[in-house]
Amino acid sequence: MDEKTGLRRMVVASEENARDLAAELSWVSDVLDARFRIYFKGENVVGSVFDIVPPDISGSSSCYAGFVRHYDISFAERLVLMLALIPHIRPQLLDVLWSKNDTTERGFSEFGGLHGGTHGGFIPTGETAAFILAGDDLGMRFEVGRLFDGDHFFERHNILQLSTVSAGEPTLSGALVISREHLQWFTTAVEGKPAFNSDFPARLIETQLDWDDLVLPHSTIGQLDEIRNWVLHGERLLEEWEMKKKLQPGFTSLFHGPPGTGKTLSACLIGKRCGCDVYKIDLSMIVSKYIGETEKNLAKIFDMAEHKKWILFFDEADALFGKRSRVDDSHDRYANQEVSFLLQRIEEFGGVVILASNLRNNIDDAFVRRFQSIIYFPMPKPAERFRIWKNAFSPKAVLEERLDFERIAEKYELTGGTIMNVVRFSSLKALSRGETAILLDDVEEGIRRELQKEGRTV
Repeated sequence: MDEKTGLRRMVVASEENARDLAAELSWVSDVLDARFRIYFKGENVVGSVFDIVPPDISGSSSCYAGFVRHYDISFAERLVLMLALIPHIRPQLLDVLWSKNDTTERGFSEFGGLHGGTHGGFIPTGETAAFILAGDDLGMRFEVGRLFDGDHFFERHNILQLSTVSAGEPTLSGALVISREHLQWFTTAVEGKPAFNSDFPARLIETQLDWDDLVLPHSTIGQLDEIRNWVLHGERLLEEWEMKKKLQPGFTSLFHGPPGTGKTLSACLIGKRCGCDVYKIDLSMIVSKYIGETEKNLAKIFDMAEHKKWILFFDEADALFGKRSRVDDSHDRYANQEVSFLLQRIEEFGGVVILASNLRNNIDDAFVRRFQSIIYFPMPKPAERFRIWKNAFSPKAVLEERLDFERIAEKYELTGGTIMNVVRFSSLKALSRGETAILLDDVEEGIRRELQKEGRTV
């Protein structure tokens, strides 16, 4: 599909969303008007707001309509979802809720709502949803509250939630917050990528290389295929083959071996081959000295990744998944609690988790027992190093005749990552001379520098 065709499809999808959301906004306006008439006993009172039938979008191909069909959402769920969307797409629709109570000379408490820091409109809360759907009906109000329980698909699938409220304040006073991904999906029809920040301390990692560029032993490649098979067929195994009760929902693998042997590249290539995004977790933003903060930071990651086709990649995982210590003080006890929390979240997580470590023995045995695979990335052998050297340089580079990569591969025990550092060094040397020639002397100097970094000599 060319760029113009792709853009045209995006525009059409966006227009389909706009058409269906416009119909939904009209419906919400009618529901809101009906609630006011019922509540304030106005003219032409309908029996119930639930008598206001939502638009029929069953035949629509918009992203929003597809979501409504997929979850078979109820009247109440549909209205709550729209309330969360309205500040982003038509904020003026809720201005009527700013009405002042003549008796108290302030806003109506039952309407809920918040003032934003920069947003000038009415920000709906759980109270707003409860008022529109339940009015004075306490039983119905309690039912509305269940829409924000942790086991509701809004929360479980990270679609919509109530913002956190201060201690002692009613839960329903939290603002209705729709996830950024679903906001983009329902409007522009583009599945947005989460931004790297304190709420999501993970970066999307990608590679321009292909599976055929991966130079590893056949045994290692075969184990990587096991992960690929899970990504492609795991859901069928659990659902169609009815193995959900017998198998864990996700797949966890440990990649271990010396630095530069292809652990990160392999994770990227598995994602690329399976059409999955790979997110590398920034452990410096996860691990905290404050009690409970590490668990909270991890929960954000797993909550965001749940029910998405993502691979979570924990590099240098020893910092988080290391051996538990003997309990000598409260710090050790809380550190061990973090490990227990991790075990629980990984076992419950339905996606793929890859941990990378230089040494297998650094990882806590409790984790190792629960891994579906443990994959060793060895130092490449001479034949493998030769393949890396042979394909490493730019096609625009001219290699000096004295460069014998077979001899270099035999003589120097280097990882693929180290070889690429040498390639970078010698290529920049050539460019600094205004040439395209890669010289043997530069390659050997680059090798010496890398060996010195590792405390080795030529």
